[in-house]
Amino acid sequence: MTGLLTAGGLAGGPVTGLPTADGLVGGPVTAGVLAHGVGERSDLPIPIFYAYAGAFAALVVSFLALALLWADSRFRGDLAGRPVTLPVTGGKATRTARVLTLMAAVYTLAWLILGPATENAAPYLVYVLFWVGLVPASLLLGPVWRALNPFRLLPDRPRRPYPARLGLWPAAAGLLAFTWMELVAPEPAAPLTLLIFLSLYAAAQLTGTLVYGHAWLEHGDPFEAYSTLIGQMSPLGRRADGGRVLRNPFDGLDAVAPAPGLVATVCVLLGSTAYDGFSTSPAWVNALQSGPFGGRAGLGTIGLLAAIAGVAVLYAACLFAAGLIGGTKGLAGRFAHSLLPIAVGYLIAHYFSLLVIEGRHAIILALGLDAEVDQNAVAPGTIATVQVLAIVLGHVAGVVAAHDRSVRLLPPARAVAGQIPLFVLMICYTTGGLTLLLA
Repeated sequence: MTGLLTAGGLAGGPVTGLPTADGLVGGPVTAGVLAHGVGERSDLPIPIFYAYAGAFAALVVSFLALALLWADSRFRGDLAGRPVTLPVTGGKATRTARVLTLMAAVYTLAWLILGPATENAAPYLVYVLFWVGLVPASLLLGPVWRALNPFRLLPDRPRRPYPARLGLWPAAAGLLAFTWMELVAPEPAAPLTLLIFLSLYAAAQLTGTLVYGHAWLEHGDPFEAYSTLIGQMSPLGRRADGGRVLRNPFDGLDAVAPAPGLVATVCVLLGSTAYDGFSTSPAWVNALQSGPFGGRAGLGTIGLLAAIAGVAVLYAACLFAAGLIGGTKGLAGRFAHSLLPIAVGYLIAHYFSLLVIEGRHAIILALGLDAEVDQNAVAPGTIATVQVLAIVLGHVAGVVAAHDRSVRLLPPARAVAGQIPLFVLMICYTTGGLTLLLA
């Protein structure tokens, strides 16, 4: 989310017209006022050595314990869960929620078009409450954007079936476009920037829904795909028969089916968050300010794409090695679900303090309240604890999900050995995540 506050991570020099950490627009943005607490709080009290040691210990212990004690697959995907009845369900309630979401979207657009140049609530509503807020909401309640998506008010009358070969590729492209705007665009919080993106997003969803029906929204709406994938880790879910259940989140992860574009979608989430982490490093800021490769946007685009490609290449190489060791081909798509808890861990680590602090600011601005936000409302120790735990627990959850899938797919004699490349993958991601977070 550095792009919201520092124009794509340009923390070293003055940038005007963007929200600063104290919510003032139009003043210079410097490294000292970044809001989301990813390495910008210099007083984070966890030494790097202990963070690395704890993370590696957790990964090694979990890997060894699983290898010794977990010989058979235990997760049952969308067949698992205890039936549960929610207090508010049904078509009428869902339609009401979507109408209210549409009204909130119109209200946000009104801020963009008619709002003041300073203290405009729209960037906070889009980047903080919506984008970042979807993570905890989906983790707790499941795929909330599917229930709230105002485009689902359109009739589901497809003119042709959705092409299976497209899979989640449109969602991956949409997420890449949004993260580019957030992290790379010269003025990500400018009303014109947001209006252009939202107009293109709305046009794509309208066109796709008119042609392919609601199947397009499931695969082509980047925010619905984003929320749905994260919602697979919610304790609330649906079985294959459509019944609502209370379930083990690992069963929800196990229900993620391989699909074209699934790996790309998860790699965009991981790679863009990694880019957000290193985009404020002094070396990168200096490179951006020197203006090679078409200026800041050009070099920023290269950096973002390189981060996503790096995550994807490392994943593909480790899965290829796992396939060679296990004697099984085509594993890449079948282990993409194990990256989801890692991606969620990174998202929580990077954006926890941003949501807690600037989320309040968004509400104050949107409702016109006469109040101020305490930028030190969250103690550095709390931020550091949440960040490190989110990354470590995300990787441990990834190890568990990968192990269960390994003992199901690989021959018993090779199941443990075949997981070694996956374990190396987790160590690489953990090292990179903690380095970006704490170094």
